[in-house]
Amino acid sequence: MIARRRQVALALTALLTAGAACQAQSAGEKGAAGRPAPDASRGFTLVASGDVLPHSSIIDRAHFDAGGRGYDFRPMFAGVRSVVARADLALCHMETVYGADGDYTGYPAFKSPPEVAAALAATGYDGCSTASNHSLDDGAEGIRRTLDALDRAGVRHAGSARTEGEARTVTVLPVGPAKVAHLAYTYDTNGYPLPPGRPWAVNLIDENRILADARAARAAGADVVVVSVHWGTEWQEAPDEQQLTLARRLTAARTGDRPAVDLILGTHAHVPQAYEKVNGTWVVYGMGDQIAGEMTNHEGAQDPRGNESTIGRFTFAPPGRAGGRWKVTKAEFVPQWFDVDAGRAVNLNEALARGADVRGARDRIRQVVLSRGAAKDGLAMGR
Repeated sequence: MIARRRQVALALTALLTAGAACQAQSAGEKGAAGRPAPDASRGFTLVASGDVLPHSSIIDRAHFDAGGRGYDFRPMFAGVRSVVARADLALCHMETVYGADGDYTGYPAFKSPPEVAAALAATGYDGCSTASNHSLDDGAEGIRRTLDALDRAGVRHAGSARTEGEARTVTVLPVGPAKVAHLAYTYDTNGYPLPPGRPWAVNLIDENRILADARAARAAGADVVVVSVHWGTEWQEAPDEQQLTLARRLTAARTGDRPAVDLILGTHAHVPQAYEKVNGTWVVYGMGDQIAGEMTNHEGAQDPRGNESTIGRFTFAPPGRAGGRWKVTKAEFVPQWFDVDAGRAVNLNEALARGADVRGARDRIRQVVLSRGAAKDGLAMGR
């Protein structure tokens, strides 16, 4: 089995090297932003991906990819750059905080190299949720270093804050004619208390707080409200009762004659979970881990599902009248795998088209994603 996996890894490395070269050329043709300007008449596309979780092996790989001088995470993301950079708006989930001066650690208390932020920007991400159970792994300083690095890279963020004023400011990302508000919350911080005098440092899941923030964003002019939630039961493919209940309540809430929330994006479970249309609004219960080391489940067994994930892609169309709802007219998911041997994120459909033997992983992800009937509401697998 190990020999077989290494053969697949070597084949994928060759395929990804060729693909990355094509993507670099494409990016050059499109300019520094890596994407054309959104067309107001067609609306915009939004993509979102799962947990970026740099274990020690991931940090070591980035050091190797940098030739032993610093850390370069860009090659890890090269295989999915074509999906991310082509979207009008791309959101990630940065699960860990950043360290400094070589003080970098993996599980259980993460401190990642700040070079991750530059790689996210180079891949095409515009913003990231930063509220997770690891947000306080290095206290307030960890949050500060993380948000500072994201700011330097030009990547917006939501879910944690350096100041009370920042915590009270809604993250709004302009996308052509639309304004997209990004809100983010986590179920817990692994028992770490909020820093003294900083109860606003990390957004915790609270239905009333989420709805108040969503309505405030709408009142401030947001056309689309996206909520990222770090929730669910680890290693469980089916959404748990908290996820189902909160999703129903958030999607049922209204702001005037529009829904309070337009899209829910879930992370944390380590495995892909279902997509579902709830009360007319798309909910991604869990996207899985986009970047992570070899994962071990609660039974102590190596679990390949911990390196499987999806990228959600949603096309929003403008309303027919002023003040109306921007509606999702096309919903897709792109199955993804992180090859721990090659140290690369892999678009499974692209890899399959190039001859790689990844059909089993692709089909397993598809089965989970569609397990709550999303196909009947139009969810399709994309490239």
